[in-house]
Amino acid sequence: MTSRTTPSPSRAPGRPVGSVTRGTTNPNRLRRMDRWIAATHGAVLRRAGDPVAVDLGYGAAPWTAVELLARLRETAPRVRVVGIEIEPARVAGAKPYERDGLSFRHGGFEVPLEGGERPMLIRAANVLRQYDEEQVAEVWARLCARLAPGGLLVEGTCDEIGRRHVWVALGPEGPRTVTFATRLGSLERPSDLAERLPKALIHRNVPGEPVHAFLRDFDRAWAAAAPYASYGARQRWIRTARALSADWPLADGPVRWRQGELTLRWESLRPLG
Repeated sequence: MTSRTTPSPSRAPGRPVGSVTRGTTNPNRLRRMDRWIAATHGAVLRRAGDPVAVDLGYGAAPWTAVELLARLRETAPRVRVVGIEIEPARVAGAKPYERDGLSFRHGGFEVPLEGGERPMLIRAANVLRQYDEEQVAEVWARLCARLAPGGLLVEGTCDEIGRRHVWVALGPEGPRTVTFATRLGSLERPSDLAERLPKALIHRNVPGEPVHAFLRDFDRAWAAAAPYASYGARQRWIRTARALSADWPLADGPVRWRQGELTLRWESLRPLG
């Protein structure tokens, strides 16, 4: 594996920036992230004149890019999706799936789009997992610099079948929020999501760090809401979120909580030091 190579602006012109990932992918793996993007960013995509969304590092098969186009077009019918992969063979394998509004290109963190276009959305799922923590800020800055005004970068990690997912949403100015999303019927305790924390946070789940304190409080609130389990896992999750909101700056409400999501302001989980 070459994933520990630091992305650097000094690379030769035309050479993709980044390293090849394992390429693991499955249909519907990113449905929770897609659903959140459509709900929170769909209006921005819809208002844009010619909105472009990038599926960065889509992997060994193009399913996630195909699905992203279908889901975004439900709310933004004019959106185009470009799948970008650093492995040329994966791009060649995806070409037969091209259609109106969907194309595939060879590239990396430089996000090479036709005519220097700037995307309204970059989704990078399960890409930085294989990098070192100290590389994250540089990659985030590079990707955010490629966004169009009003654009959004969504970067995070999920399990192989998309039951558990945590992602960071960033604008051109930097990180904004962190979202925890899960299939509620499979959840024993909220801290089970810790193994899916994005690279910027996963090594910070230790005493003294904000994300560790949050997951501790999340578990406690979940345990206290156990009586609501008789009404279903959704009601227990909603009750848990309401309790957390007394001490943590949640950025969403019951509409999203019902989907098995919970979003916080980045500042509340920002790593120390």
